[in-house]
Amino acid sequence: MKKDLHPQYYPDAAIKCACGNTFKVGSTVKEINVEICSNCHPFYTGKQKLVDTAGMVDKYKARAGKQAKAAEERKGKKVKKAKAVAKKADKK
Repeated sequence: MKKDLHPQYYPDAAIKCACGNTFKVGSTVKEINVEICSNCHPFYTGKQKLVDTAGMVDKYKARAGKQAKAAEERKGKKVKKAKAVAKKADKK
């Protein structure tokens, strides 16, 4: 077999969670940082926790609000246009 083909294996690599939990596993990376682990994940804890990275939920709500407002404006324009067409037809 070729020498120096595989990366170095660390049997005691540290996993660090954003909640502060740390544990050891085997990996080719010496230290791994994660956002959610089994101590803070809602599936394992039974507690509902909203993980909002960089305000993604707020951005979605803002986009949805803009789309709803635009749809109402289009509907208003269609109603006005239909009334104008009906008024024009009555004059003839």
